[in-house]
Amino acid sequence: MQVDIQARSFTLTKALKSYVEKKLQLALSGYGRHRHFKRAVIRLSDVNGPRGGEDKLCHIQVMLAGVPDIVIKDTEHDMYAAIDRATQRAGNAIVRRFDRQRRRARNHSQHTGQHIVA
Repeated sequence: MQVDIQARSFTLTKALKSYVEKKLQLALSGYGRHRHFKRAVIRLSDVNGPRGGEDKLCHIQVMLAGVPDIVIKDTEHDMYAAIDRATQRAGNAIVRRFDRQRRRARNHSQHTGQHIVA
């Protein structure tokens, strides 16, 4: 899967980029090499700039083949916390999406009399 990490309104350090890659890999573990994954775009931004506050935004968009994209946004006081929460939520959303697809395929096979081997 192609991963594109972008920083807006601040410089993306190697440490932060590495952290995002690690957290995304953990969130997608078990599904990361799945053929339905096309691309992930992660946008990090400091919404308020130097004014501070709960303004560190992590926006994750995971593009999957044949189904709508998964889009997660999380804003926190700390960028690492925003990344943690957003990647965890993205992983949960992907698990739900694949579970839903499996249930639909199973229900479809029951109605058509076909057997699906998982």
